Amino acid sequence: MTVLADWIDGFERQTDLPTRQLPVKWVIVIDRDLPRGLQANAAACLAASVGEAVPAILGSAGTDASGRAHAGLPWTGCTVLAAPAAIVRRVRNDAAGEPELVVTDMAAIAQQTNVYDEYLAELARTGGEDLSYYAVSLLGPRAVVERLTGRLPLLR
Repeated sequence: MTVLADWIDGFERQTDLPTRQLPVKWVIVIDRDLPRGLQANAAACLAASVGEAVPAILGSAGTDASGRAHAGLPWTGCTVLAAPAAIVRRVRNDAAGEPELVVTDMAAIAQQTNVYDEYLAELARTGGEDLSYYAVSLLGPRAVVERLTGRLPLLR
């Protein structure tokens, strides 16, 4: 699910500030009980989804002292947090009601097939109340993101 907030069109890069001073915050909350490989996959997939939805989060590419190019990274930073599955679901559902957030999620069924069309078909057959989530990503005003996720620990 991607909900595009109204402020996206005016999203201003602020690459000269530390991430803690930015008015915007990006977090990914992952089910702490998943195997590490599934956690890494969920984070990578949600990062790709957010990058597509909000390309302005990517900073400029750079070149090292040897002349090798390096792709741009998110200038907002991204904090990866851990929570039990029930909390991931609650954060996802609460965030979906916040119009100023960009919310993307990974339902558990996304990692149960290797064929994207099969995932979409299963998603279409499953009611929202029956979905469980491996991870959810929130991007938006710092105060809103922190209100929803502020007490969650880092994924370690």
